Amino acid sequence: MNALRRLFAPVLLLALLATLVAAKPWLHGHLEPFVGPMLSGAFDIAVASAAWLVAAWAGAGLIALLAAGKGGLNPDGTPRPPRIPRLLADLLRFFVYGAAVLAILAFVFEQPVTGLLATSGVAIAVLGFALRNMIADIFAGIALNIENPYRLGDWLELSPGVTGRVDEINWRATRLIASDGTAIVVPNGIVAGSRFVNYSRPNPAFRSGVPILLDQEVPVERAKRILLSAMLCADGVLSNPRPDVLVDAVTPNGISYLARFWTDDGARLSQVRDAVLTAALANLGRAGIEPASPKQDIRRRQPVLHDTERLRRGLLRRPEMFDAFDDEEVEALAQAMHRVDIPAGGAAVREGDAGDSLFVIAEGVFDVEVSVSAADGADGGFRTGPMHVTRLRPGDLFGEMSLLTGQPRSASVIACTDAVVFELARSHLDPILRRRPELAEKLAELMAERQTRNAAQRHRQQGAAPPAPVESQALLARLRGFFGL
Repeated sequence: MNALRRLFAPVLLLALLATLVAAKPWLHGHLEPFVGPMLSGAFDIAVASAAWLVAAWAGAGLIALLAAGKGGLNPDGTPRPPRIPRLLADLLRFFVYGAAVLAILAFVFEQPVTGLLATSGVAIAVLGFALRNMIADIFAGIALNIENPYRLGDWLELSPGVTGRVDEINWRATRLIASDGTAIVVPNGIVAGSRFVNYSRPNPAFRSGVPILLDQEVPVERAKRILLSAMLCADGVLSNPRPDVLVDAVTPNGISYLARFWTDDGARLSQVRDAVLTAALANLGRAGIEPASPKQDIRRRQPVLHDTERLRRGLLRRPEMFDAFDDEEVEALAQAMHRVDIPAGGAAVREGDAGDSLFVIAEGVFDVEVSVSAADGADGGFRTGPMHVTRLRPGDLFGEMSLLTGQPRSASVIACTDAVVFELARSHLDPILRRRPELAEKLAELMAERQTRNAAQRHRQQGAAPPAPVESQALLARLRGFFGL
């Protein structure tokens, strides 16, 4: 609407000047007796020249109207691009005014323009040789705007370490804003003549990866399972498309894995890489695995074992549930636990099933789901379906209420990846509680706090008010009854 208002003035003025040009005989007849033939001819020249210039003004306004964007944002949050790229619109306006000047010379002053063009061609050639690099950048910018390989707001990687969001595309250069806020100005000729990566096209989600080198003694499937579970828990990594792990190379120092993930925010790519590597190192550390080091390093390394006593003890020491147990008791429980392998998509436990054991996650990632009922508007009945509650990662435990009270499983726990868990049964815990009954009170308090947190999280997801806290005394009574204390 504003562009149409700006176009109104030149069109109105052009109509007035066109009327004066059309009425030139009548004007000559009335002006020449008063001002003389010289001033009357000068007036004709001024009116005709002004008409051509105003026509060029109107043409430039029309180009601006066609080039104006629709305004607003695209569905992905990026600003909508203009209909005609800015550089192309500037070039069209330049030609419109240039054509108006030539028309004035040819039709108003009746001067031959072919000689002028030939003479100016020599000057242009000399000037072009002196400014060849700048001219190359200008024409590269025009080509980039016509092909439109990137737009304002896109994230580009021009070379390793040179990444930023496109902030401006002008006649000579493209300006990027890096994730640290600094501006990177790159001549258009360099951009057009080199390979670059557009992370924002064809869609905002793009894939990146981090290399991780592990010893050859680590089984490949186990390494992939640990690294995949780390990416699924890292902040900023999209769950769909699903991340994956590839064997990138086999080197004298170990096996190089490429942990590939998808993200949709180029501004946070460094933070997402950091989250992936941090989670990977944490998962490897819990599994007793260290990144590979050069073989020239002669320091003694701990042997990489698939199932060690230290790993079992570490898994039991991580949850707060076993804080009240002494080292001897933790050692006894670690020895009693047995390993369970669960394939991706398999259920460790199902909601409603009977059980008297808990599980500690050694490797892999699990989703916790509960069944919910909701009114069905079609027939007034009810429909049921799973609701995602939380995601569990290595070191977390689940099933503790069934272990301590014998109640049915309150949720389904589904493996997102191939996983390894260790199961601790009631028969393993019973001798310790009989020997130290005071542990039951501590366990009841911890379980009451845990149940209160889980219930509050579930109610937040459903948009309901927070529930009342779980009473530890009620849990303690059930625990003592279940174990016969």
